[in-house]
Amino acid sequence: MSPDCKQRCSYNCFNEASLEPAVFNRSFLECLVLICNYAITALDDAVLSEAETNYNQLAGMNETMYEFTNCSTKPDGYRLDENTTSSYAVIINGYISPVLVLLTVINNTLVCIVLLKPHMRSPTNAILIAMALSDMFTGLFPVPIFIHFYATERLHEFVPYNWCYAVKVFMEYIPTIFHTASIWLTMALAIQRYIYVCHSFKARSWCTIRNVIYGTVAIYVIATLSQILRFFENDVTEVYIASLLDNQTVVSTCSMTYRPWIKDHVNTFFGIYYWFRVIFINTIPCVSLVVMNALLIYAMRVAQQRRMQLLRQNKKSESRKLKESNCTTLMLVAVVGLFLLVEFPLGILMLCLIIKETFAVSLVSESTLPVASLFSNFCILLSYPLNFFIYCGMSKQFRETFKRLFTGAAMPTEREYSQYMTLPTENGKTTAETAITGDETAL
Repeated sequence: MSPDCKQRCSYNCFNEASLEPAVFNRSFLECLVLICNYAITALDDAVLSEAETNYNQLAGMNETMYEFTNCSTKPDGYRLDENTTSSYAVIINGYISPVLVLLTVINNTLVCIVLLKPHMRSPTNAILIAMALSDMFTGLFPVPIFIHFYATERLHEFVPYNWCYAVKVFMEYIPTIFHTASIWLTMALAIQRYIYVCHSFKARSWCTIRNVIYGTVAIYVIATLSQILRFFENDVTEVYIASLLDNQTVVSTCSMTYRPWIKDHVNTFFGIYYWFRVIFINTIPCVSLVVMNALLIYAMRVAQQRRMQLLRQNKKSESRKLKESNCTTLMLVAVVGLFLLVEFPLGILMLCLIIKETFAVSLVSESTLPVASLFSNFCILLSYPLNFFIYCGMSKQFRETFKRLFTGAAMPTEREYSQYMTLPTENGKTTAETAITGDETAL
């Protein structure tokens, strides 16, 4: 607000405020908020002092010169509907997403229960459990915000002060940690399966449940560290502003400003952060997964040729074991393929954003960016419950265990399913049957 506007507003509000000392401050501050569109903290002494100075400077002059004209700037309050297309956001975040998250919680809980059964424990299944939990928590943390704001008219009001930090934490910071962990776990799954299929001798020492647990913990620690500074980037100050829904009502909201250590280096800070995300959370994992999937598909083709050769030699037992290994590999290829299908759009969108911020080259219009981001995130959320159906459709062992879980029948013993896999290649050469001894009875 210009100094002239502040003088006129202060003058009028002083004249309109109650002369009773007990209520003067409140009535004057309410006037500044409702009439002048000030964004102020409660009983701010600095505001009172400045307004009194402005009043004294104008006192004795021709009052008609200072009849109120609303020349104020837009109040600085925190709101959720500024950078989203409200009609889409209300439908997707307010109504569809909570239902999808509920389905994800149910499905992924069942996945964890099945994969934790003694005969199902293996390094691959340990990663699948960690992925299921990561996906579930990625969707679960924003749900209270979705329901409280997007499913109600609160979306079109300033965010209350008590919710400001929670909105940032539950909608941005924590989901990003779990989603980052999920991406890296998916990459670890593909790498592990590649080692099992193409380097079986090394798999017995490298791919153990203990190593998977250590790797998973490391992934979560690094994912948390990649976001840790975001938790401390803003100073949140309580301010009182005229309501967006009722301009005669004052509401408590917050003003968010970057802390001094970021404000002085804001371009550098966010440049490093977003380039890190584009390179290490989007580009490298997605490219690696495309390469791993291509190698696994090639290995399956080699294995299928080997299986046909075994059938011609009447070696049905070895052929069956090779088929089981291929089925597991195919299922994991499907899981990774689904992941790539929904992650690529968000990766491309992130790349467009960082190019715009770094090189001032706009590849996506300002109006398209929020909508594209909304639908990209929705597609990722939509994929979370689907892994359960992939497991049921492509794994006989998972399907049988799940069925017996609800029928009360005895769980399958390890001997009911092959403890061996005929792994098709070892450094490009056909290998003999390899005992896994419980490490890879996966699915």
